[in-house]
Amino acid sequence: MRLVLPGTCCGSVHRRQRLGVMDILKSLAHPEELYNLLKFKMGVCVTTMLKLDLDSISDSLKTCYKYLNETSRSFAAVIQALDGELRHAVCIFYLVLRALDTIEDDMTIALETKIPMLHDFHTYLYQPEWRYVESKEKDRQVLEDFPTISLEFRSLAKNYQDVITDICHKMGVGMAEFLEKKVETLQEWDKYCHYVAGLVGIGLSRLFSASELEDPVVGQDAELSNSMGLFLQKTNIIRDYLEDQLEGREFWPREVWSKYAKKLSDLAKPENIDMAVQCMNELVTNALHHVPDVLTYLSRLKNQSVFNFCAIPQMMAIATLAACYNNQQVFKGVVKIRKGQAVTVMMDATNMQAVKAIIYQYADEIYQKIPLSNPSSKKTQRIILCIRNLSLPNGTLISRNHFSPVYLSCAMLLAALSWQYLSAMSQASDEYVQASEN
Repeated sequence: MRLVLPGTCCGSVHRRQRLGVMDILKSLAHPEELYNLLKFKMGVCVTTMLKLDLDSISDSLKTCYKYLNETSRSFAAVIQALDGELRHAVCIFYLVLRALDTIEDDMTIALETKIPMLHDFHTYLYQPEWRYVESKEKDRQVLEDFPTISLEFRSLAKNYQDVITDICHKMGVGMAEFLEKKVETLQEWDKYCHYVAGLVGIGLSRLFSASELEDPVVGQDAELSNSMGLFLQKTNIIRDYLEDQLEGREFWPREVWSKYAKKLSDLAKPENIDMAVQCMNELVTNALHHVPDVLTYLSRLKNQSVFNFCAIPQMMAIATLAACYNNQQVFKGVVKIRKGQAVTVMMDATNMQAVKAIIYQYADEIYQKIPLSNPSSKKTQRIILCIRNLSLPNGTLISRNHFSPVYLSCAMLLAALSWQYLSAMSQASDEYVQASEN
């Protein structure tokens, strides 16, 4: 299963901003998003997030960051914004797990070869020459050049190495367990998500504490860390139903979908759309039960870079669930949050007050869409009310919108005009550079 966090903007923040007319049109009804898209176009996010100085690191570590940027849609920018040596430890942790995940995803590897590889993968970290060159997966470079990654792994402090090795071992064993069986019960769904994402959350938390940027309790509370990972992974699984079906993968638990269809693939048939949406709504409700843990976990964090790293994907996740809930499009195509939404969430999710406001907003959005005829509607209402109470303990919501309607209208017009100007200037600049090079 892909180690991908929800979100569309984080992974591209460090690259050249390429926002087009469609991004503007999608955010026309949300002027605050246009304002933030304009700031994004002007490079505000880049200057406030990226801290990595490539000139100060080794060539092999530069290569690792290159692989990070090529393989991660969501992790790259926030990893590179982490403080101190934690940045490198998390980068290597991600690449090691990406390599392991690539082995699991590669359907061309026979089970009799793949299972021992998954079990033994953690040992390859201490084998300088180990590499795998027969993968057909798109991220195969992390296997083909694994010696570079393992070299940098062995350069890390021992406390970081111990965490990465332990998590890699447990994840490999768990992945092997689910190679030959499907997810049947909700308990098994939690178990599978623990192996591929909860362990990532646990490992990251232990790295945070090992760096001393966070208190020991952050790394010691495995239950909260696991819940952080489960929330992200369940969101991915819900959103990616159609993509997984097309690629022959099934991660929705039979215990839920069997109430609505004879086969999981039947949910994609037009005549079953109503039952499909009801099934998805039940799974969204299940995922929302992790939100209270998310709030508790984030409230413990002290370091700003760690907070951003953890909060941004979680906020993207709840925005994604709000977009998916009661939405037939999940079974017809791709459901994505607007780029303006993603940029706004990323820029806002830097403190607990803002995080609570974001969670309240999207929880309320889901609440407004709950169909009374839905079998899981009462469960959804209960968890939403719980989330809203936790997000709004004193009955006062901190507004994320700092503009009056008049100012928003003006900002929308100014943003559109400025966007055209900046795009024209950018194009002219590119043409000038190309002419100079020729």
